[in-house]
Amino acid sequence: MNNASCKKCRRAGQKLFLKGERCFTAKCAMVKKPYPPGIHGKTKRRRAASEYGIQLIEKQKLCRIYGIREKSSRNYFKASLKEKGIVGDNLLKKLESRLDNVVFRIGWAESRRKARQLVNHGHILVNNKRANIPSFQVKANNIISIRKSSLNLTPFKDLKTKLKKVKLPSWLSSNVNKLEGKVISLPKREDVNIPVDLKMVVEYYSR
Repeated sequence: MNNASCKKCRRAGQKLFLKGERCFTAKCAMVKKPYPPGIHGKTKRRRAASEYGIQLIEKQKLCRIYGIREKSSRNYFKASLKEKGIVGDNLLKKLESRLDNVVFRIGWAESRRKARQLVNHGHILVNNKRANIPSFQVKANNIISIRKSSLNLTPFKDLKTKLKKVKLPSWLSSNVNKLEGKVISLPKREDVNIPVDLKMVVEYYSR
């Protein structure tokens, strides 16, 4: 699974930060092998993509970053169309508001993939109620916490120490001592920095 994550970055031609801290070290695949995967990857030149190709690439990057499938991505887009405001901003807000992403942003998991596992296994609570659906949409003032019976498990070992290095986005807050997070407000476009051209994604789905 780790190699699969690295290949996604190499296909995209840039870091998608799918493996947490490893992406910031010399072990990162984009540092060691900054070329497409495959036996001819090192010698094969990247072709200039068409407009459609660029749109497809940006859409794929978005799906890979948030770990969602094409069907889910399209459904998020359709829902974003129905809301007021800029479609791309609405789309990003929905993806950032996923529970697995919030667990990742708070710093309880080093990647969204691992955060998704924590949610799936029932370790995460929203307003003191178990929430085991990664796509669950958090709302403003929601309190996110860890189930008490899970605190001694390996994924949460030395968590308080690790959290001291986490830089929270402005729309979230964290109580390190209580191991609680709070959704201060729903995320805005300026709160999120991802290597994706959302305009291209919207154009892809608007074809």
